Amino acid sequence: MTNNSRQNSHKVYQRAQQLMPGGVNSAARAFGAVGGEPIVFEKGEGAYLQDIDGNRYIDYIGSWGPMILGHQFQAVKDAVHLAVERGTSFGAPTVAENQLAELIIEAVPSVEMVRLVNSGTEATMSAIRVARGFTGRDQVVKFAGNYHGHVDSLLVSAGSAAATLSVPNSPGVTEGTTRDTLVLNYNDCEQLAATFAEQGEQIAAVILEPVCGNMGCVTPTPEFLAMLRQLTEAAGSVLIFDEVMCGFRVAYSGAQSLYGVTPDMTTMGKIVGGGLPLGAFGGRRDIMQHVLPAGKVFQAGTLSGNPIATAAGIAMLTALRDSPPYDYLEQVSQQLADGLQSACRSAGIEHCLNRVGSMMTLFFQSGPVTDWDTAAKSDVARFGKYFWGMIEQGVYMPCSQFEALFVSSQHSSDDIAATIEAAQKILPELK
Repeated sequence: MTNNSRQNSHKVYQRAQQLMPGGVNSAARAFGAVGGEPIVFEKGEGAYLQDIDGNRYIDYIGSWGPMILGHQFQAVKDAVHLAVERGTSFGAPTVAENQLAELIIEAVPSVEMVRLVNSGTEATMSAIRVARGFTGRDQVVKFAGNYHGHVDSLLVSAGSAAATLSVPNSPGVTEGTTRDTLVLNYNDCEQLAATFAEQGEQIAAVILEPVCGNMGCVTPTPEFLAMLRQLTEAAGSVLIFDEVMCGFRVAYSGAQSLYGVTPDMTTMGKIVGGGLPLGAFGGRRDIMQHVLPAGKVFQAGTLSGNPIATAAGIAMLTALRDSPPYDYLEQVSQQLADGLQSACRSAGIEHCLNRVGSMMTLFFQSGPVTDWDTAAKSDVARFGKYFWGMIEQGVYMPCSQFEALFVSSQHSSDDIAATIEAAQKILPELK
């Protein structure tokens, strides 16, 4: 349980609002979905975060996924310190770029060649451009509730119509930018088949999260994945798995290794950079050879392959490969899932829980949650009360019903038990 006020967080946030839009540098941090003011942190260690008022929290965000081995993982810290001593940026090739590329290619089934970038958004933006350049087609299919960064052509969501050319859902994104984006319903095989029957020859790519984390944790059905692979192959379209969030998280080789479906391209971020700003996109050699300077599809970046970020990524992936935490993560994640569901049942709270490995979401509704339409039925007001109740008990959960939580290898069984105990205290008050 937290023991102090958050007066210092309040003061910093008030000043931040005069300096940055909304007082934050990423919209998800503003607590808009739960109300109140964001908490300002100063330190992370293992499974814990400490705010600037001295309050300590069990952390289930892990920087939105990268901290799979906990905060301040020693091998990553050591690698970063050594890299800093050599220089912070060269804008030229380094051996570390080769080393990280080799680790990625070795790990991810779909990747024969890879290009390093600075973020997941850059990775998805670049993958879409490459797919269009490779196929000579314009249209891209995405799925409602799947988030692929703030790429203009992908910053759209489905309306009530089925397969429609989408209207932007952000000012500043033009209809021209999104007119070639088709938004379909996740896990809807009938709609997918109909779309390819009508427009398959014009579809350059299909992009999806194979484990969704931005409408809450939502998983694909085997039938949906199999149809995606079959239809894209038959139409000559590029199948892109956005594994920015789930890559190296649900398994070392990503969701594609769990589900046994190999896409044509994969985008990565978060864990692949060890918590530093680094993303990557890769895929079949014949597709990736279209990227400049081997081909004609332009992509460049001054800080791409930055030596500090690549050092962190190498240390992280090496640790995950050589000492896999996944069995332990499965154990403690199941413990947490079982405990949260039991606490909801005891309190008489309507709920369902989706989980893949160390990613999960407790939805405040009966479920099942299989797509955006079903996720949107959740009781977001109840979630907001749950969030703040857990905060007061010293547990930092994602600040939206529609964000997955993440367990790290540094969460002990005692941490999980304390989290469940906190839920048991507050859930009865939410009925």
